[in-house]
This record gives sequence, structure tokens and C-alpha cells, in this order.
Amino acid sequence: MIETKLTELLERAGERTDVGPAPIELMHARVTRRRRRRTVAVSVAAAVAVVAAVGGTALLVRPGASPEVSPPPVASASPGVVSADMRLVGLGHAAIAVPKAWGTNQTHCLTPYRDTAILRRDPHLCATPRPLGVESVDVGRGRPTIFDLTADEIIEIDGVRAERRHTTCVSGNVYQVRTCSGGVRIPSLDVWFWAESSTNAEEVDRILERIRIVPDQVGVPDLYSLGTNGQGPTGEAYAAVLRKLGLKSTIRTIKSPSYTPGQLMAVSPVAGTMLPVGATVILTVVAP
Repeated sequence: MIETKLTELLERAGERTDVGPAPIELMHARVTRRRRRRTVAVSVAAAVAVVAAVGGTALLVRPGASPEVSPPPVASASPGVVSADMRLVGLGHAAIAVPKAWGTNQTHCLTPYRDTAILRRDPHLCATPRPLGVESVDVGRGRPTIFDLTADEIIEIDGVRAERRHTTCVSGNVYQVRTCSGGVRIPSLDVWFWAESSTNAEEVDRILERIRIVPDQVGVPDLYSLGTNGQGPTGEAYAAVLRKLGLKSTIRTIKSPSYTPGQLMAVSPVAGTMLPVGATVILTVVAP
């Protein structure tokens, strides 16, 4: 008797239960989701590399890393198209997309005072506070002298190996402006990017997510980085550098008794501008 009633109750419950189709599409999407970045994990205690097989991602943890670290950005799988309100700034074949409204080298006493891309910071030895809400990105070659680009992890950008310095935030000792910063270095191209924000850490990550590799374009080199004694190189020396990069040059001369004949005074377009390979750069040189 009890078994009969139990059977009837189970049948009634089954009639009231709606059973839909299995979420096959959702399951398939999750299984086939592409992972766009790789990292390599290192055990801090044993200093032994450990590959974490979690979603195809590996992580490199640097001993002594700061706890105030935002999640690193996901490297783009392809360069994509730069939107109309953005422009590319870079050196060699590595570039970063920044808003067109940003300036270039807008710094005072080594500190950006407005949103800007920076190819060269002014050399004045002074201190000035960074305003709130200012974003910037430095682009350079070699080893930076004022930034710590020690790698926290290995990532890939458009198939090229890169080193990521995690984003961290600090408050100034004097002006108490909280500034966040992080960087990316591409060893094979000898180019690095260092982003800073006095808004938040997320802005830094968003900036660095826009790094890309552009094989069909090349950045105009900074003339002062090629000079000596605080002066730019000669027009002839700079033209030779352009030729190695696949760019052409044309000379415009000016008279200036205060400078050495042949010295390069300016280039157009400005340093950091990405040009198609084979494009021409105008050099302004002191006349003999």
C-alpha cells in the first residue's frame, strides 16, 4: 500500500516538472573558448617553474611581488583596426594605440601634466605633483632608467613574446596623489611601454591592452635618443638610422649660428609616429 502511494506521488511530481533541452550551445561555447594569453608560473618557495593547467593559462609569479596588483591584461590575438579617435605611437614595429586628444611629451619636471604619450621626458631635475586623472604612456628602447620593468610574467602580443610588469599603485609622500603604473617589454624588438595613471589601476591595464605589433609600419625614432651631450645627432647620422628602419628622408636647411652645421634640429612627423615602410621623414638641419 505504501509503495503504491509513493509511486503515485513520484509520478505526479514528474508531471509538474518542466524538463528543457540540455544547454548544448552554452557547453560547446565554453569548451571551445579561445585563450589569448599564456603565462608561466613559478613557485615562490622553491623557485621552480610550475605550469598551471587551469584554462590553458600559466602564470609567472615574481618573488616579493606587491599584494596590491591588478589582473594583468589579455594580449590581443591580432592587431585589429585602430578606431577613428585613436592614433598609433611606437618605435620600430611595436606600437600602442592612444587617444588622438592625447599630447606628446607633455611633461614638466619629469611629470606628465596632461594625458600624453612620452618619447622623451624633459631632463630638468625638479619635482612637481602629478594632477589627478592624468594618464600617460612612455615608449622607449633599451633598459629604462627611471622605471622598474622586471618581468612578473610572460605574455604574448600578436604572437610575439613579451614581458609584463604587474600594475601596482603607490601614494606620493608629499602630495599624496595615488599613482598606478605597469609596463610591458618586448625583448625581440627592443621596445618597452610604461603606463601610468592617477585615476586607477584599471586605466593602466586598459592602456597596455592596446599594444600591438605592426609589421607594415615603423615608428619615427626620437632624435635625442640618438644624440650625445644633450644634443641631437647630425642629419646624416639620423638619415642612416631611418634607412635601416626602411624609411626615407628629405633635408630642409635653416640658418642658426648657435648650432653646429649639419646638426639635426627637428623631424616631421614627430618621433613615435607610425609610418608605412618606405615613407619619407622631413629632417630640419642647420645649414653649413
